[in-house]
Amino acid sequence: MIYIADRLHGVSKTKLLKLLYIMEEQMVKKNHVPFLALPYEIWRLGPVQKDLYAELSDKPFLFKDYIEPYYIDNNKYFRALKPFEDDEFSDCELAVMDEVMVKYGTMNARQLIDVLHQPDTLWYKGAVENNVLASFHNETCNSTEIKIDFRELLFGEKRSDYEESLSVRQTADALKAKFNV
Repeated sequence: MIYIADRLHGVSKTKLLKLLYIMEEQMVKKNHVPFLALPYEIWRLGPVQKDLYAELSDKPFLFKDYIEPYYIDNNKYFRALKPFEDDEFSDCELAVMDEVMVKYGTMNARQLIDVLHQPDTLWYKGAVENNVLASFHNETCNSTEIKIDFRELLFGEKRSDYEESLSVRQTADALKAKFNV
């Protein structure tokens, strides 16, 4: 989030969430490994990471030392409180982050939503398969708990590589949480 907010000198919640999703998807497509390994759900305005959405909807708590909200004409934006440090990211992660920012960073939130609603996207396919697309279009439903399955982007050995990497990442995260590391 610091990386995005710092480079865009402020970013809306929706745009921030969409760029993070695109980074996750691009990392899976390009390198067959998860980026942040966070679960995304199919919501009316596109893929959403529910916990980040909640964190950004109010004043940040978990990320209060890293980003802060500010308002322009009643619209909420976020700015970085610290400079981005790349020491926790691999070269391939940094490359994907840079590529996403070059390709999508100048788009506004509505344009990013439109990109993620295209018929060839995981969001669209999941919305159709789970019969929620019509409910989204007529705005009778805003969110679901339907998870986006990034494995659908990959086949064969690439899918196996992703599944193994995701399992290792989830195990490491669980151990960190258990031992407060």
